[in-house]
Amino acid sequence: MFTSYTHELRLVNGLNIHCRIGGEGPPLLLLHGHPQTHVIWHKVADQLAENFTVVAADLRGYGDSDKPPASEASASYSKRIMARDQLMLMQSFGFTQFSVLAHDRGARVAHRLALDHPDAVSRMVLLDIAPTLAMYTQANEEFARAYWHWFFLIRPTPLPETLIEADPENYLRTVMGTRSAGMGPFTDDAFSEYLRCLKLPGAAIAICEDYRASAGLDLEHDQADIDAGNKLKCPLLALWGEKGTVGRCFSPLHEWQKVALNVEGNALASGHYIAEEIPELLLEYTLDFLKQ
Repeated sequence: MFTSYTHELRLVNGLNIHCRIGGEGPPLLLLHGHPQTHVIWHKVADQLAENFTVVAADLRGYGDSDKPPASEASASYSKRIMARDQLMLMQSFGFTQFSVLAHDRGARVAHRLALDHPDAVSRMVLLDIAPTLAMYTQANEEFARAYWHWFFLIRPTPLPETLIEADPENYLRTVMGTRSAGMGPFTDDAFSEYLRCLKLPGAAIAICEDYRASAGLDLEHDQADIDAGNKLKCPLLALWGEKGTVGRCFSPLHEWQKVALNVEGNALASGHYIAEEIPELLLEYTLDFLKQ
């Protein structure tokens, strides 16, 4: 797992962001989703490092990165702020332009990163999401039942935080293990890391604040870009799991075409956790696109 990578803790944007860095070649930023950490990339990290200098980061609030407390309107966890963390992290290594491979929450951060800092992102791969605004405005009963945590986590503090902290392992298994692939994609070592990090002080609050921001400030920022005609300029590859909720409830490629100038996309034979379910196929698509 992450052979030849080194751990780094960088003070950027007023807090410590944890990552692993390894490999040689053009810079590539990896961003994970909820309720996980950078460890989601453990099945593809070594292969990516053969072609890129890879920075696999923990988002603020997740993994071993700092976890700011709750704030007014959950502003400390807006995707704009979280994107700035990652921009400054890459700059701290001397990378002013880089590609991004991101999943779930990390893909939402990457979306905002490429909108706010278009000169920094050369190419981008987003895994198993449609744009946040589209998903909220088009939400139906099937989506709400499958993505129940979207609506649970945004309830006013302290209810969701208290319930997660009372039994973090049950929360992890319920969120991750009730999707199409069950717990099969997750190795014992990886799951242990996800659980260790969810038990860290402030982790439950951070997760809730991340989702509260996405249901508030992030929607305002996304709508402002749409109103201004601001679209993603970098080449974008959208991949989603054909067994997952995003592909069933939305039209991911169509939605990304509304907000991006240069986008292609495909459904893959997977559920939500693409990097851990079908790592070889992900590498095939990702390497072909990122090396162009």
